[in-house]
Amino acid sequence: MVGVRDTTTGRELAAHAAMATNPWTRFRGLMLRRSLPPGEGLVIRPCGSIHMMFMWFSIDAVFFDRENRVTKVASGVRPWVGFALGGKGAWGVVELPRGAAEGTEPGHVLEFVEA
Repeated sequence: MVGVRDTTTGRELAAHAAMATNPWTRFRGLMLRRSLPPGEGLVIRPCGSIHMMFMWFSIDAVFFDRENRVTKVASGVRPWVGFALGGKGAWGVVELPRGAAEGTEPGHVLEFVEA
């Protein structure tokens, strides 16, 4: 678990984010979960895009590059029909509850802290 903070704004995006770094955890992601409580998230690395198949709720997705600089923010990605591309240089994504990425923009820098 890690905490995720937008160092540009000083906002905490997730107090507790699970890490998905192997093929199975990246594939599984948040599929089949019924919700993502406030303060929680999922960091997927490497990852340049996401899909929302087998998802039951909308999320915010914050894509970042190898220097943890935000490449794209996708707000309110819808279940079942949604997908999001991370943009040029995207290497990972933080999946968050809908609305949690408010104020985070491309160019901001993320910090990942062991929780």
